[in-house]
Amino acid sequence: MTKTVYTIGALALVSLLAACSNSSGTGGTTLTRFDANDPDVDRGIDAHRLSDMRASIWIDPLGCQHWIIDDGVEGYLTNRLNYDGTPRCDGPDVRPGEVIQDIQRLRRNPNAG
Repeated sequence: MTKTVYTIGALALVSLLAACSNSSGTGGTTLTRFDANDPDVDRGIDAHRLSDMRASIWIDPLGCQHWIIDDGVEGYLTNRLNYDGTPRCDGPDVRPGEVIQDIQRLRRNPNAG
């Protein structure tokens, strides 16, 4: 009985560790192996490069713009910056909370290589 419990526990541990391995995904039409430290990779179920996705712009309540990517499972958000590195914030002509483009649909960039 004890041997069976240890065997089941060992199999469960191996299964959990296997789930933590590097993920493979498709980048375009060829199978690619993503680097585990690459911050430009979506590691979800449909793993692909974030640069293959089209970002939308979200305006926060202070009027500052943020790039946002949401594929329905995971979401990514970062500040939109001016050329000098300062946050891009517009005047009163932009409504706070407004989203420019549709973030509910994942749209691949056809020009991405």
